[in-house]
Amino acid sequence: MSTKESFQMHGENLLKKVRELINEGNIRRITIKDKEGKEVMNFPLTIGVVGVVLAPVLAAVGALAAVIGECTIEVEREE
Repeated sequence: MSTKESFQMHGENLLKKVRELINEGNIRRITIKDKEGKEVMNFPLTIGVVGVVLAPVLAAVGALAAVIGECTIEVEREE
């Protein structure tokens, strides 16, 4: 079973928040939406995913953070 929650923030805080969520370890999927609600990035996190595998994802999130204004992060958590 999983639960969903959302966080609204500005782009410059996006990478920091995504890193925090990944470090929590109970996240199944992260979706990033722009201020109109359009999905701009979506990636699953599976048990055992480590930094080397996440490096390209975090680089993409960093690039997105540089250009996006207001955004919403939707998080699907494993219970």
